[in-house]
This record gives sequence, C-alpha cells and structure tokens, in this order.
Amino acid sequence: MPQPLVDLLWRTHPDAPGGGTRGPRAKHSISNVVERAMALADRSGLDSVTIRALAESLSISTMSVYTHVNSRDDLVVLMADAVYGTMTLPTFGRAGWRTRVRRTAEANLALLTAHPWLLHVKDPRLALGPGTIAKYDHELRIFDGTSLNDLHRDAALTFLLDFVGSNARSQLTSPEDFGRVWAEAAARLGRYVGDSYPLAQRVGQEAGESMGAPYSAAQAWRFGLERVIAGLADIID
Repeated sequence: MPQPLVDLLWRTHPDAPGGGTRGPRAKHSISNVVERAMALADRSGLDSVTIRALAESLSISTMSVYTHVNSRDDLVVLMADAVYGTMTLPTFGRAGWRTRVRRTAEANLALLTAHPWLLHVKDPRLALGPGTIAKYDHELRIFDGTSLNDLHRDAALTFLLDFVGSNARSQLTSPEDFGRVWAEAAARLGRYVGDSYPLAQRVGQEAGESMGAPYSAAQAWRFGLERVIAGLADIID
C-alpha cells in the first residue's frame, strides 16, 4: 500500500512509520531512489526524470520504483525537498536586514544555478517537506528586528524569492555569445530601422555599449536586487 507523501518526506524522522519486516530486503532505499533521480535531473533536466529512466538507472523494474514512490509527481516533490534540505543556508549573525536579503538572494541564485530544474517545480505540496520548512524558517529570520508582521514577512520573502527565480531563469536562458551576433547584425539592422524608433536606438545603443549585449543578466541582477531592497525599505523603515 502506498505511503502518504508526507510520511515519505519525513521518512527519517523518529516518529515516521517504519517499513515492514517481511519479504526480501529492497535493493535501494527511498533516499537512494531520490538521489538518483536528482542526478538525472541535474544532468539532463527534469523532463528526463521518468519512472522508466529511473528504473533503468537503478537496474530495477519499473514496478519496483513504485514500491518506493507513489508517482512521478511525488518523486519530484521528494527531489526538490531533498535539495532544499542540503542547501547551505547563509549565516546572518548580527547583520542588518539588507545584508540578510543579499545573502539569501545570492544563496538561492547559486542553488538554482546548480539545479536549474527546481525552477520547474511548482507543486504546492513541497511546503510539507522538512527541507523546505527548515529553509523557510531560516529565511523568514531575514526580517527579525524589523516592524514587519508575520503576514508581511511571508509576503516579503516571496517577493524576494520570486525576483531571484526570475533572474535565475534569465541567466540560464541568455545566449552566451550574443555579442558576436549583435556585431554582425547591427549595421544591417540599422538599415531597416532607420529613424523610426529614435528612443529605442538611443537607449539601446548606450545600454548595449555598456553591457556588450542587448541584455545582461548580471546587470539586471544588480539593479533588480537594489530595487527589491529599496521596495522592502518602504515598508520596513
């Protein structure tokens, strides 16, 4: 009989229900299965993680995978929570809330860069996991000592993490060598555009010369994070 997802997420907790003792010992533990699925996702993306591919990777049958996890959807939740559980959380110490925001943003950007498939995990059941809860509890402490109430703490953290996710997505999808493409196409593009869009030409030229490309994820990160902090300061200070 399949175990509830919450029991699978908290499987190492002392109060978690124990497995049966009858029958042959399983070749792999649930944690082994989840770790192998995470490795597949890190290597080839979330779409590569199918029950069949996972079974082949583990050298077991497809039905054997289902003795460990109830479904692929449950597996993805277990994977994401496991990643959050191993995340190196930033230290805060006596730092002010602005420094805490920056450290948290940088830690989450590093996590998403290392595991890009996390950007595609939207299952709300992830909130049930121990890794996710520990991460959430730590990051809420960004706003210790401020005037934010509990509801606004949650909203402020969501605001910050949404920005991080958006920028991470841009960094991961930005072409690496657009400078060469731009250099080759700029003159011909100018012939077509002419003087029809003077503001776009003026601003685009200055921004492009500054960034060496029509878009810089690094510059967007620096500018955007400062705006996030300024926006939070409006309700904190």
